[in-house]
Amino acid sequence: MSGSLLVVGGAHIDRRGRIAGTTVMGASNPGRWFEEPGGGGFNAARNLARLGHEVRLIAPRGGDAAGIAVSAEALRVGIDDCPVVFLDRATPSYTAILEADGNLVIALADMELYDLFGPRRTRTLSFRAALGEARHVLCDANLPAETLTALADAAAARGLPVFAIAISPAKVVRLLPCFTDLTMLFMNAAEAEALTGARPDDPAGWPALLREKGLKGGVVTCGAEAVVAFDETETAILSPPRLDSVVDVTGAGDAFASGVISACIGGCSLGEALRHGAALAAITLRSPHATAENLSRDLANSYMPLVPDAKILS
Repeated sequence: MSGSLLVVGGAHIDRRGRIAGTTVMGASNPGRWFEEPGGGGFNAARNLARLGHEVRLIAPRGGDAAGIAVSAEALRVGIDDCPVVFLDRATPSYTAILEADGNLVIALADMELYDLFGPRRTRTLSFRAALGEARHVLCDANLPAETLTALADAAAARGLPVFAIAISPAKVVRLLPCFTDLTMLFMNAAEAEALTGARPDDPAGWPALLREKGLKGGVVTCGAEAVVAFDETETAILSPPRLDSVVDVTGAGDAFASGVISACIGGCSLGEALRHGAALAAITLRSPHATAENLSRDLANSYMPLVPDAKILS
């Protein structure tokens, strides 16, 4: 692999309730409950570790059983875990209610602890040492805007590529002040609209809107619809493969980001990187977990024939 990747962002507990039958709003619905460690940055870190990348994770968490569970999962998948622990606080959590087909009904994010991870954390000796050993950086918008800006500035000063995951329409705007330092931002259409204040009729219109905001590179997904990506030199669009069934949508966006990042680190073109992202998303959509337990480089490669070629627009 091409050096280590430092991930800074969310690592918390995901709780998902799946409704067994037809969803009835405003009423009690039969279903089942599932819980596992998750978070945008953490999901991507697990995927990248399973693909064979050397991954170090810096993420805040509480001094509770949930925080211990996150640490244990990081160790299990081979992540170099460097947590910032707030002993008197609870580890953040994300609670989602899903329909029987896996689509999201509503979610609640209890993430106040992340606000305590201020920019001064990026100036500690241990953090600077981790950044100095990294070849690539991935962050997510769970962290405060000031912290994300400090991280991006520090990475840019070292010439490190910085990838970012949007997380949600409410949080992605935290990345606006550091747009010029980002190599690539991963977002869905709702998150892209929160940044631009507009939504084009054609996905091919996203790059122009986002470049106007100062973003050098990005990927905009829209569920099963066409996904568009751009960097400083070209734009590519791809139609993800159609799946006969979807087990759970949780983590699919993080998997897409993981596949693109892995391919970019490996020297792939933008179009090929999109194909790798679509392959990882398909694997995750067929898994009951936010990251597929059986994910490997061989499995990812076996899905590549299912993914059509990307179309280069410019």
